[in-house]
Amino acid sequence: MNFQRQRRLFAGTAVCVALCSLALVTACSPDKPKFNAIDVTGANYAKAFALKEHTGQERKLTDFKGKVVVVFFGYTQCPDVCPTTMTELVEVKRLLGVNGDKLQAVFITVDPARDTAELLNAYVTNFDPSFVALIPTPEQLVEVAKEFKIYYKKVDGKTPTSYTMEHSAGSYIFDGQGQVRLFSRYGSGAQAIAQDIAVLLKP
Repeated sequence: MNFQRQRRLFAGTAVCVALCSLALVTACSPDKPKFNAIDVTGANYAKAFALKEHTGQERKLTDFKGKVVVVFFGYTQCPDVCPTTMTELVEVKRLLGVNGDKLQAVFITVDPARDTAELLNAYVTNFDPSFVALIPTPEQLVEVAKEFKIYYKKVDGKTPTSYTMEHSAGSYIFDGQGQVRLFSRYGSGAQAIAQDIAVLLKP
């Protein structure tokens, strides 16, 4: 066998081995789940919170282990984004059917000055009794907004109490182990969110 032919044979064998190895790796690698929302799995932010609910009890993300948690920031006097999102989550729960009780909606106010414990509790439970509202102190709000990369800003109104709050409109979705997995943009639709949550609930 001449040298050129031997070299071609060796190169062909090397390519074949490489392709077979790649096929083996691909076959052994689990398929990455496909989501409608933005996949933020492994993010080094939105890892945790420790805030009080209307009863004064401190709630942590770990309290909801085993459930898919959707965290949304808003305020009770929000005219559009907040009620739309909450209504959407009610529909998500319905679409999940028997797995609806594995959804935990968590509403964190960006307006602790006006959103009292009683008002917040009445607001979220009006949508669904299982939904939870959390009230950060002004200092905690700064920290949790930074942790979750959430924007909020007070916009003055005609009177000192008629101001509005600009704020981020998306929601974070955590899996049953408390790991942040998705960021769902505002207006994604209940069907898309329910599909994503169904994927996260798969064993």
